[in-house]
Amino acid sequence: MRCGVSEVHVQRMAEKPLLDRPQVKKAVQALQAFLKNKASGEALFLDEAQHVSLLFTLWKIPKEAQTIRIPLPHGQRSDTEEICLFTRDEPNMTSDQTQRFYKKLLQERGVKSISEIIPYKVLKTEYKPYEAKRRLLGNFDLFISDDRIRRLLPTHLGKHFYKSKKEPLCVNLQSKHLARDIERVIQGTSLKVTNKGCCCMARVAHSGMTADEVTENIEAAVQTVVTKLRMKGPVIKLIHIKSQTSVALPIYTSDLGHLSVLESKQAQTPKDKESASTKQTKKNKTEDKKQADTTAEGKRKEKKGKKNKAAAEEEEEEIPQLVAIETPIKKPKLEKPSKKKKLEKAPKPAAVKKGTKAQSKLIKKTDSKVKRKVPKVK
Repeated sequence: MRCGVSEVHVQRMAEKPLLDRPQVKKAVQALQAFLKNKASGEALFLDEAQHVSLLFTLWKIPKEAQTIRIPLPHGQRSDTEEICLFTRDEPNMTSDQTQRFYKKLLQERGVKSISEIIPYKVLKTEYKPYEAKRRLLGNFDLFISDDRIRRLLPTHLGKHFYKSKKEPLCVNLQSKHLARDIERVIQGTSLKVTNKGCCCMARVAHSGMTADEVTENIEAAVQTVVTKLRMKGPVIKLIHIKSQTSVALPIYTSDLGHLSVLESKQAQTPKDKESASTKQTKKNKTEDKKQADTTAEGKRKEKKGKKNKAAAEEEEEEIPQLVAIETPIKKPKLEKPSKKKKLEKAPKPAAVKKGTKAQSKLIKKTDSKVKRKVPKVK
């Protein structure tokens, strides 16, 4: 169902153009007039071209982040911008040899927009310090990388490349149409839709372009964004055009049909809730009735069982017979020896024993004295 809803919405957007071309052209002309007046007041910045961007405001915050590549009919970068290319390390070649190899390859394919080539080994060694990374970030306006090393770059570039939205764009350097692919990446743009807010911006043109070229780029960008957004139903609420120093000029505002759809959904939801609640109450009532019936039947069965038991007991009752009671004969108690007598023991003749021992010792001593050998007299 989701795919069907999104396809229907895309078909409607294709049938009815989202933007009014004359209105967009008026906004572009007003923006260019503002930039010219500002440049005339500041003579130092006459030669610098300012970026022209599209600001999209969505009805809802997206659930998932998304990056949309937008091809443009007219190049949105000036010829003075510096572009850097990161390449992989070729086997059995030094960093200088790989640099010369890729320069020769680009010249043969007719690519002239890239100003510097940096192999991966040079990026790891020479641009390892924090200051070198910041210098590299400020020296170039756009970074392109070989798609074979794109997963290795984030650890060596650092977070500042991604915060300033200058992360490298991937290109297949082995393709047969290398010049065309690089020009599409350089002259195209990309829109980053985050799940942290409902606003997103994409660079579309520069102040040195004509009004017709800017309007054509705007129409192409809006069409691709509407078709590639992963959201169902009406998506875009507002579209503005602005430069780096100007106020945002609106070129599209959606009607309130989206709000009517939301209100109809909200009106349907309480009815559904009421119907669900009525169903639950009915179910509860039926369950209560069943429980009451079961309890009543159980009570009736218990009463019937008690009555039957009482009747059986009355039938079984008989007249008790008189029986002579024999008195038990008391047996004479035997005298038990008292505990005190048991505990009394004969005293130990310790003194006698000691005396006897002493007497025996004395007798032995005397015997030894008496039994002395008398020398024989010859």
